[in-house]
Amino acid sequence: MRVLLDECVPKRLKRELTGHDVSTVPDMGWAGIKNGKLLALAGTQFECFLTVDANIEKQQHLPEIPVAILLVRAVRNDPDTLVQLAPAIREALATVQPRQFVKVGA
Repeated sequence: MRVLLDECVPKRLKRELTGHDVSTVPDMGWAGIKNGKLLALAGTQFECFLTVDANIEKQQHLPEIPVAILLVRAVRNDPDTLVQLAPAIREALATVQPRQFVKVGA
């Protein structure tokens, strides 16, 4: 699966998502683009957008977003904490479908 990591997701998580083609927003040259436009761009090249931004549900009209959105919830969003959730993230990526919103973690 082609996965785009949001800017707020530590880049280190990319290495933990083996079996997937993972890019970051900066890798794509999209740093600084706001969520609405960013999600539209993501939908043209990716199957899933992974974020830790809990406000995404309230900020976007999710049924209109063509890409699946995977929200990772953790006590802290630091790399060490998020890496511990990598098995659950990989499990979610195995089943997530387009236009689906899935939460992983706390």
